[in-house]
Amino acid sequence: MAKLTLIRGLPGSGKSTLAKRYSALHFEADMYFVNAKGEYCFDASQLENAHRWCQKQTEMALRRGDDVVVSNTFVRRWEIKPYFEMAKKLAAQFEIVECNGNYGSVHNVEQSVIDKMRTRWQEWK
Repeated sequence: MAKLTLIRGLPGSGKSTLAKRYSALHFEADMYFVNAKGEYCFDASQLENAHRWCQKQTEMALRRGDDVVVSNTFVRRWEIKPYFEMAKKLAAQFEIVECNGNYGSVHNVEQSVIDKMRTRWQEWK
């Protein structure tokens, strides 16, 4: 049985670093913004497409029977729900891990944005 692990946390909390320690395929919406030269080129207007891409990659991998770890902020419950439903539909194990570190955002997310995300944080259950 495949396993889907979601790693959630604010920017700079250690999500991507933790995800790389898993023996699983790793996806995150930020990967959508990495160009052919390996450069990160964020475009807020493409955020919805980035999350759709991440969900599609996750579903294809789970259908193959691969374990998957997805590291995104997942601040609100509705952001988690599509993955929860996907795991249920595909009979995959499902777990959520929260990161609470403060290592600094590698994508230079402003502190005011992180603070706003913190005020919107919802517990999963």
